[in-house]
Amino acid sequence: MTIPLSTPQSNIALMRTAFAAFGRKDADVVVDLMPPDFLINIAGVPYQKKGTATWRKHAALIFSAFPDLQVRIEEIFAAEDKVAVRLRITGTHAGEFLGIQPTGRKVDYESTEIYRIADGKIAEEWICSDMLTLMAQIGGQGLSMGKLASMWLAGYRAWFALGLGVVLGALGTALASF
Repeated sequence: MTIPLSTPQSNIALMRTAFAAFGRKDADVVVDLMPPDFLINIAGVPYQKKGTATWRKHAALIFSAFPDLQVRIEEIFAAEDKVAVRLRITGTHAGEFLGIQPTGRKVDYESTEIYRIADGKIAEEWICSDMLTLMAQIGGQGLSMGKLASMWLAGYRAWFALGLGVVLGALGTALASF
């Protein structure tokens, strides 16, 4: 039996089908779109995870923690065997998540994900979710949106100070040569 080659368009259609099923919390449909040796790469996790059983366990954790989870594809594009997806994820923190008890708080964050398609199946994923924003929204690890904003602004202050120092140094050098 010859397996037809996938195209970027067919790979995008496959991922849209998977995300629609995920949005319905239909893990069985998603798992049917994966080979048994599915590979999972998550930003910040120092090792690769494997298998549809592991994926199913992660999905159950998300569905339990955020039972009203909504996943919206903001952008999706493909090249060769890869599909890139930028998602907006919303929901309510109504179950334990990463050791944090339910807070009832609303979450709204982004995730950037890349998928590799092989033989018409979703063979591998690379997930890079904005966990800092998510954890700040549910109040994890002493984070708050105010603290997150402060950290963001502190980064700009450092760049501003560096730029000001460079400009003043150049100006001082130019004036000294007169």
